This record gives sequence, C-alpha cells and structure tokens, in this order.
Amino acid sequence: MAVEGSANDLVRVVSLLGAAVVGVPLFKRLGLGSVLGYLAAGLAIGPFGLRLFDDPHAILHVAELGVVMFLFVIGLEMQPSHLWSLRRQIFGLGSLQCLVCGLLLTLVGVGFGFPLAVSFVSAMGFVLTSTAIVMQLLGERGDIAAPRGQRIVSILLFEDLLIVPLLAIVGIAPPALDAAAVAPSRWGVVGLALGALAALVAAGVWLLNPLFRVLATAKAREVMTAAALLVVLGAALLMQLGGLSMAMGAFLAGVLLSESTFRHQLEADIEPFRGLLLGLFFLGVGMSLDLAVVARNWPLIAAGVVAMMAVKALCIYGVARLAKSSHADALDRAVLMAQGGEFAFVLFAAALGAGVIDATVNANMTAIVVLSMALTPLVVLLHGRFGPRPATSMEGVEAAQDRRASVLVIGFGRVGQIASQGVVARGASLTVIDNDTQVIRDAQSYLGFKVYYGDGARADVLHAAGAHSASAILVCVDDKAAATRIAENAKAECPHARVLVRAFDREHALALVKTGGADYVVRETFESAMLLGREAVLATGATPEEADAVMADLRRLDGERFDLEVAGDAFAGRALVLGHLRNKENDDATQAKPA
Repeated sequence: MAVEGSANDLVRVVSLLGAAVVGVPLFKRLGLGSVLGYLAAGLAIGPFGLRLFDDPHAILHVAELGVVMFLFVIGLEMQPSHLWSLRRQIFGLGSLQCLVCGLLLTLVGVGFGFPLAVSFVSAMGFVLTSTAIVMQLLGERGDIAAPRGQRIVSILLFEDLLIVPLLAIVGIAPPALDAAAVAPSRWGVVGLALGALAALVAAGVWLLNPLFRVLATAKAREVMTAAALLVVLGAALLMQLGGLSMAMGAFLAGVLLSESTFRHQLEADIEPFRGLLLGLFFLGVGMSLDLAVVARNWPLIAAGVVAMMAVKALCIYGVARLAKSSHADALDRAVLMAQGGEFAFVLFAAALGAGVIDATVNANMTAIVVLSMALTPLVVLLHGRFGPRPATSMEGVEAAQDRRASVLVIGFGRVGQIASQGVVARGASLTVIDNDTQVIRDAQSYLGFKVYYGDGARADVLHAAGAHSASAILVCVDDKAAATRIAENAKAECPHARVLVRAFDREHALALVKTGGADYVVRETFESAMLLGREAVLATGATPEEADAVMADLRRLDGERFDLEVAGDAFAGRALVLGHLRNKENDDATQAKPA
C-alpha cells in the first residue's frame, strides 16, 4: 500500500511538471503569455479536467511560497533609501486607490442585492490585487524598475499591509496561533504584529550579515542556499505568526538584505525555487476554478466578473489620472490591476469562519476572483496589441551624448581595484562582485567600495549582478580556470557586453581568445614588463624617442606572433621572438662574408 501511495504521489508530481512543460511553451508560442499557460494547464489536470488532483487548495497553500520568494527578490532590489523615497506612492497613492475602489465595489455588491457586510468583504477581497500575476507580467515586460512599474509595486505593498486591518475587522485572530494565546482585544493583534515586525528588523540588522559571512568563509555552496531559504521562510513564518502577510515578511527581509554584500548570491540561490513555486501557484489557481459552481450560477458570476473588473479598472484609471499619470500609463495600470488576488481567498475564508459570509457567497466570490485572475493575462495581451502604448519614461535618463555605461567588475584584488578606477573617474555606474569575504570587508573598510558577494562563474549570479544591462564586464580574478569559465559564461549570457579579461600568462591569453569568450585580453605581467624594458633602454643612453620606437617595435612583433599562435599553435610565432631574429641576422651576416 505504501508503494502504491508513493507511486500515486510521483504520478501527480510528473503530471504537474508535464502540464507546465507542455502548456507554458505552447501558450507563449501562441503569444498568450506564461501565466495563462499555467492557468490553462492547471484547469486541464485539476478536479474539473483530467481529475488528477482533487484538492487544489492544498497545492495553493504550498505554492504561495512562490509569491513569498518573489517578494523577497523584489525586496533585494529596493534599498531602504529607495523605499523611503516611495513612501508617498505607497501610503498616498496606495491608500487612495484602495479607498476609492473599496467604496465603489461595495456599492456594486449592494446593487446586486447583498447586505452591506457581505458587499464590503467581497469588495475588499477584490481590491487586493494579485501580486503574483501583476509582478510576473511586469517582469516579462521588464517594467519592474521603470517609474510606472515602481508605482504599481508601491500600491501592491500597501495592499499587502491592508490585509492586517481587514482581518481584524472581520474579527479573526491570526490562524497560526491558538485563540487563547492571543489577547482578546484587537489592540493585542496589532501589538503582536508590531512585535513580529520589530523582531524581523532586529534580526535583519544584527544577525543576517554576520551569519552569511561565516557561511561564505566555509565555502559550502549548498549551505548558503539552505541559509537563503531559511531567511525567506523564517521571515514569512514570523510574519504569519504575527498575523501579517507572509509575502510582506519576505519583502521586508529582502529590503533588510538589499545593501548586504551577499544580495546577488542570495538572489541567484532563491531564483530556481521562486520560479518553480510561482508556476505551481498559477497551476493551483487554474485547478481551483470550480466549473460546477460557475455552471450553476453562471449569470451571477459572469455579471460579477464584468462589473467588478470594470468598476475596479475605472477607479484605478481615475486615481492614476488624479495623480497626474498620462492616459496611456493610467490605462495600462488599470488593465494590469483590475483583477482580484490571492489574499482574497484568505479574507473570504476568515469571513466565512466568522459567519460574515456563507458558503455560497464564498464559492461564488472565489470563482469571480479566479476568473478575473485567469482573464487578466488575456486582457493585458489584447491591450498590448490594440491599446495605446505607455510613453517611454525619461525619468533618470541623461542625454545620449553624455550617457553613463554600466560596468560589472568580477574580482576585486590588485588588478580589479586599479582597473575600476577609470570607470569611477568617468562617472559610470559600477557593480563589483567577489567571492572572498576578506576582500569584501577590506574594500569597504579601507577603500570605501561597496563589493557584493557572488560567484562570477555562475550565469544566474551574473544576471543578478546586472550583467544583462552592462556595456562591459571586467574579469579580474587571479584564477586561470575561473577566469576562463567566467569569460565564456559572460559572453554566452551577455553577448552585447564587451568582455575584458585579465590573463595569467601568454598560454592563458591564447586559450581565452581561441574559446571566443573574451573581446579583449591583457596579460597581467606584459604591460609592467614593457615599462621596465623602456626604462632599461633609457638607462643604456637612448633618448625617450628612441626608447619609444624600440618598445613599439617589440609590441608590434609580439602582436604578430600572438596572431600566428592563435591561428596555429604555441610555436607558430617562434620565428618572431627577438632572440631568433638576432640569431638569423647573425647567420645571414656570416654567410654573406667572402671565403
């Protein structure tokens, strides 16, 4: 029996993976996007399709961790100073949108004939936009870091905060705690939430960086990955125990680590889990669409979906225009955020437990929210094809003739420190990564450089460090094998960037050029030897002009020899070594003498 149960579990796992592998590429090929592919795949294998799963909510419960990890990664990109600069958008724009949408959607519920309390809970559940869907769509478009994307992220953060007072309003204590352990007053709930926030901030400020320094020194990559997962899941658990959103806890943990030297390594370690679990979340949403409920109440559900999405979109558009966004930006935001979200399920379950809504209303509203989530990628696709395109924001962008290139430096030892000086003097933006924690500490203490921890040989770390947007990648590590791997990966992942590599010696330089990983190679001893040679020529009595001519000739011969060796083998340019040239000249002179 145990073997049979294990086989059934394996069949389900294979079904989930197979549905995603088939559905997502197919829908992307059709131009419908990955989110809609996940939703359709979930519907196909769920209780109302092939019936391979009968409890989609169990999958959703686990898959919510994908949303949690997504918010952690977003938090890593937001330094506290940047988050502080968004405070007006988070609390101003976010509160205004939620207030207006909540009021008008409540009126929609009353208009459908429901009591005020039921209408309010249903409306506020629909106000809570799907963070997972919106962030996925923003990420696919590359808009998360854009000003319009940052405004949307700010509103989503406020909505995450809003779940706390909403749960308090429906009179529900945090589900992860026993009711007897919580103060009966709502002030006790608020105090518990504030205590959880304070504990998370204290851990982030005084505990996390020392912990990661110890683990990095041990050089156990799998332990670093485990620690990254521990931070994300631990922060989520702490917030859940405090009655707050798990996603908000993960986001806050990310913000606290956003200025850490380990941020790029953490992002790279979390990324595979985030992608898998977020895909699983969308599969679960597709499975949870109860087609039987939709069939029984289809007039009410269809009218509810249209009415609530239309009213919410109009509210978002109006608030955006009031905040002086352009017509195209306001319309884009309205289309993206017109759906209900995953936190609606939490609120509806709480309201059902408190007796505010009954099981029928819960089933109908869940179906309305799920349908709105499923329709959003399709509506966004239609808007992208037929609607006005948001104007490209020039905020923070300088004139083309004075643009500043982004440069990534990998390895901050003797060579990296000197090579980066020219970039700094030019004023270009610079990111530096190294996998030696002592180098990172020394750079911060003595040089004032912010160096991040990361293994530059990993493609995911390169992307996390911004290599995909860099115009140049300087590989300055002192390990021949590592430098070759980094150069090859950098060129394969970022073909648009110039890959400039420090070579250990001539043999290493030849290997780098032959593999095609480097656009420019510098042997670490060549230039210093040439300068020493010039001084030696001057010491023999040559003028500076004569010394420069001699060294230019030597540089030309070395370059010709190197080209021959690249085309042939290590001995192809042997005839151009100066000693061989002098011996040949002496042999020719001897043969020319008369007998």
